[in-house]
Amino acid sequence: MPAASDLTDLRAELHDELRRAGYYPQLVADVLDVALADEAVIAHLVQPETTFDSTEVRRHMTVLVLTPTRFVVTHVDDHPADSENPSASASATTEAVPLAELRSVALTHVVQNPESHQSGGGASELTLVVGWGALQRIDLEPATCGDPACEADHGMTGTLAADDVVVRVSSAAEGAGAVDAATRFARTLSAASARNR
Repeated sequence: MPAASDLTDLRAELHDELRRAGYYPQLVADVLDVALADEAVIAHLVQPETTFDSTEVRRHMTVLVLTPTRFVVTHVDDHPADSENPSASASATTEAVPLAELRSVALTHVVQNPESHQSGGGASELTLVVGWGALQRIDLEPATCGDPACEADHGMTGTLAADDVVVRVSSAAEGAGAVDAATRFARTLSAASARNR
C-alpha cells in the first residue's frame, strides 16, 4: 500500500456525494469524520435507499469508506414521529473494521443478455457482500443421497456465509453510473483486502 502522503484524499468528493444524495448530508459527514479519525479516504460508495409501505416512506443510507488501514461502514435510518416520540429522528451508526480483519469481499454481477456480453461491458446490477465475522448467515436444506426413490432421512446440509454488510445497486433503480461506481469501489476494496493479509 502506498505511503499515506502519496494517497489522494477523496474526503471532499465523499462530502459532495453526500450532498447529492440529500439525506442528512451534514449529519452523515459529521459521524463519518469521527469514524475516519483524520485518515485519508481512498475510495467510497454512497448508497441511498427509499422504501415504501402502506403508511409511510422511509429513507436509509449506507456509506462505505476505504482508508489506508480500515473499512468504515455507516448506516443511517429515519425514525418517524409517533405517539411516544413527537418529533422525527435519525440514527447514524458507524463501524470501523481493520483491513486485515476482512474475511471476504463477494460480488454478484447480473448481466442482461449474457450471450451478447462484450468484454468490459457493465452489469445491470451488482451486489457487494463484505464479511469480517461479526454476522454470519446459515442456509440449511434437507440432505439427499442422490437416489430419487430414497425416503430415508439424511439429515441437513447447509452453507455458512459471512454477511456483515450487503449493498445492492441496480441500473434500473439508480442508473448505470451507480453500478459503475459500485464496481470501482468493490475493485479497490478487494485489492486492499488482499494486500493487508
